[in-house]
Amino acid sequence: MIEILSTGLPNTVQDLGRPGYLALGVSHGGAMDRQAMAIANLMLGNDLSAAGIEIALYPFRLKAHVDIALSITGADCPISVGGRRCPPWWATTIHAGEMLLLEAPRAGARSYIAFAGGLDLPPVMGSRATDVKGGFGGFAGRGLSRGDRLPLIAAECPLPPGGLGMVLEERQAARNGAASPIELRVLPAAEFDAFTPQAHAAFTGSEWSITSDANRMGYRLSGETLSLVSPLELLSHGIVPGTVQVPPSGQPIIQLADANTCGGYPKIATVIEADLWRLAQAPVGARLRFLPVSIETATESLRMARQRLDAFIAARNIGAGRLRPG
Repeated sequence: MIEILSTGLPNTVQDLGRPGYLALGVSHGGAMDRQAMAIANLMLGNDLSAAGIEIALYPFRLKAHVDIALSITGADCPISVGGRRCPPWWATTIHAGEMLLLEAPRAGARSYIAFAGGLDLPPVMGSRATDVKGGFGGFAGRGLSRGDRLPLIAAECPLPPGGLGMVLEERQAARNGAASPIELRVLPAAEFDAFTPQAHAAFTGSEWSITSDANRMGYRLSGETLSLVSPLELLSHGIVPGTVQVPPSGQPIIQLADANTCGGYPKIATVIEADLWRLAQAPVGARLRFLPVSIETATESLRMARQRLDAFIAARNIGAGRLRPG
């Protein structure tokens, strides 16, 4: 069991989400940075969809009541386990009575903590992810509070004495280029042609800032006003994470993990799935630039991301075999 010592309501139990329920009005949900959540589990030999904790508000502190292997991925933040400093993207053992502390990130926005075996919470519609809007899943359907005690699924996870780390080149590149605008690849959406040529030019030719109106449902951006060729009335229609809608204000909104399943604002573009982790790690105030790509590029980028994950799985399985006591 683990006990939450300091936290904020934006910090929640998450896994990889509950696909297949959009038609029932239930969003996909799950980790905003699915890659970081999956790799946190992978480092411990868990199923990739095991439940862990998503941290969006710092500092975050928990206490272990049993010896347990855990991993921390996502944002680059100072990490202390039992008073020992750990690098980011690291798996180690925390002993009963010790505390884990995550401080404000140096780069990025969200951290992920996985535990060997995962959190032992009841699945709802096939997932342990917290749906705060619906008030279900996760821990009592809400954000974590001080004093919450979360049970663990018992599992063994042999680790090297000093721990186990992972380095992702694209994450390193993103960190090194933190002073530059974050580039997000996009595809044109259904109402792209309903916007003026000036709006098209502004959307891809200028920078956008993430406003303080930003959460797991979506990010509202600030920049040039995007105008329609003529007024347009639409019935509500399906939307997915990455959809860029433009309300009457002309300031775009990017829908994210907990987005509503449908909406009536015209859509100018969609951020490709392979780049959604970049949004998850973009803090309030970050600058964005949109880069148009082809459907072939979007598909190939997703295929390559899945190949990299498969390679990590294969490497971890080999490593686990070497670590297993003789």
